[in-house]
Amino acid sequence: MKALEKVSAFFGNTFAVWVLLIAVAAFVYPQGFTWIGNYIVWLLGIIMFGMGLTLSGSDFKEVAKRPKDVAIGVAAQFLIMPLLAFGLATLLPLSPQVAVGVILVGCCPGGTASNVMTYLAKGDTALSVAVTSVSTVLAPILTPSLILLFASKWLPVSPGDLFISIAKMIIIPIVLGIIVKMLLGKKVEAGVKVLPLVSVICIVAIVGAVVGGSKEQIASTGLAIFAVVVLHNMLGLLLGYWAARLFKMSPPKQKAISIEVGMQNSALGAGLASVHFSPLAAVPSAIFSVWHNISGALVATYYRKQAEKLEAKGDRSPSKTA
Repeated sequence: MKALEKVSAFFGNTFAVWVLLIAVAAFVYPQGFTWIGNYIVWLLGIIMFGMGLTLSGSDFKEVAKRPKDVAIGVAAQFLIMPLLAFGLATLLPLSPQVAVGVILVGCCPGGTASNVMTYLAKGDTALSVAVTSVSTVLAPILTPSLILLFASKWLPVSPGDLFISIAKMIIIPIVLGIIVKMLLGKKVEAGVKVLPLVSVICIVAIVGAVVGGSKEQIASTGLAIFAVVVLHNMLGLLLGYWAARLFKMSPPKQKAISIEVGMQNSALGAGLASVHFSPLAAVPSAIFSVWHNISGALVATYYRKQAEKLEAKGDRSPSKTA
């Protein structure tokens, strides 16, 4: 079992590399991955079931302990990224499908990868987990509402159908995961340790399906979509940081909010786009899956080094000022 845990940790730590490799493979040999498109909803459900297995009462107790911090993080999550996405889609010459795809990923809740990056950055990990949990729970209501508000300019949007899909993809699997954890207790701990491997397999499969199904569109518009995704992500990281500073939050909290805002649940975006719009609309989410793990790691490294410099000077560590 320990060998499997090491393999799981290795794949979790090299996640971005595997996503990139599968994306390239799917572009070169699309017919080997397009069949996975029929199982995207199930794959996302497996990821969310794993999230449910990892949640604990302490994650939600954090909300009660400091509701203001969590509220700031959730508000920043659901305001900054959707507004940025709408602005980019409006200002740049994007096709309707790509514009909706950018908005869709912007309206998704934060992903669990942000929790890992916050930890590596010496940020407030407990706050990051709490914001991810709350934004995920609110996603069935807020994500369809925001997509209707911002994306209906380009394509018809059915918020009711989106609500049902998000409930199926996120809420039901998470609730099932929580129930299984409650029933089995410590028996699930061994399984939880291999979740990074399961998550990597599921996410790279989703990315492979999206890239394989959109090869021709990516060949003609891939660079433009990549540029929009990078800009969206980097502005999200920056504005998330400044939003936290505006409310005079401590440095560890600033890091947590910055990373939480900039990193999205792009697997959900890809799933919703594939089911309700088109394979091309899922491409921004697929590219986001690759890029935000690279940018998140770079930003986490920068934040960590800044903290270490302060520690070396004898200042009080920012990671203790939460």
